[in-house]
Amino acid sequence: MNPLSAKTAQRALADSALALLAACVAIAMFLPPMAAATLASLPRAVAAGLTLVLALPLHWLFVGIAAHRLGRPVAAWVGMAVLLFPVGGAAALILLAGLLQQRAPQAAAAP
Repeated sequence: MNPLSAKTAQRALADSALALLAACVAIAMFLPPMAAATLASLPRAVAAGLTLVLALPLHWLFVGIAAHRLGRPVAAWVGMAVLLFPVGGAAALILLAGLLQQRAPQAAAAP
């Protein structure tokens, strides 16, 4: 794996984690402790909904980019992130980051 590919994979994983965090916060705005306050305010409800609509596809897109850069099957990783949301998305991030860390020492040892 060339250094540019590893760097773009690492960047995609970081961006995917931020998008997942934003999506989870937007979902939390509609859960019982905050649902009444969110639904009482139209701007807050629209902001949470738009955040969710934008953050989820970005999370899946970045998981796919990272999988592609690491030479893994994109459909399998994105499918896991979609079908098992949000735990599957977090698991995909953790597993892909582990694969990236395993490849880094191998790439440094290669001439």
